Amino acid sequence: MSRIGKQPVALPSGVSASVSGQTIEVKGPKGTQSFTATDDVTLAVNDNTVTVTPRGTSKRARQQWGMSRTIVANLVHGVSDSFKKELEIQGVGYRAQVQGKVLKLNLGYSHDVDFQIPDGITIVCPKPTEIVVEGHDKQVVGEVAANIRDWRRPEPYKGKGIRYKGEYIFQKEGKKK
Repeated sequence: MSRIGKQPVALPSGVSASVSGQTIEVKGPKGTQSFTATDDVTLAVNDNTVTVTPRGTSKRARQQWGMSRTIVANLVHGVSDSFKKELEIQGVGYRAQVQGKVLKLNLGYSHDVDFQIPDGITIVCPKPTEIVVEGHDKQVVGEVAANIRDWRRPEPYKGKGIRYKGEYIFQKEGKKK
């Protein structure tokens, strides 16, 4: 039995959901998102809650039950609040700034890195060494943050690079004479 799947997803005020077949569409103040579930689960909207129930006892139906419920919960959270990933830049001369729809990164290369900001994502740099990625789709926010981080991953000797806020980088000991 899925412990996650049993819990209904509560719809906060200002958020509405509609089900047509296997597709659920969630509307809120931050936008509209939809998800098409597999045939192994049934989606239902009742009194400001969304419930997901399996259509059998097979292993696949039980797997889809919990996953579908989590995806629906992420849709509801995304259209009511935003998902956010925070990145820190460590290193002398490393900095970032937003110019229109482009994130300019100075990461020690011979050239600046111009990262095009995708639609539905907002990137803010409160400080030159901080990047905040926000959006209503959890998967896209995580993917954009990972793509930015890939330009200069933290290295294990000095810790220079782009890291998630609060991420611990294991420091290696340097060469001894």
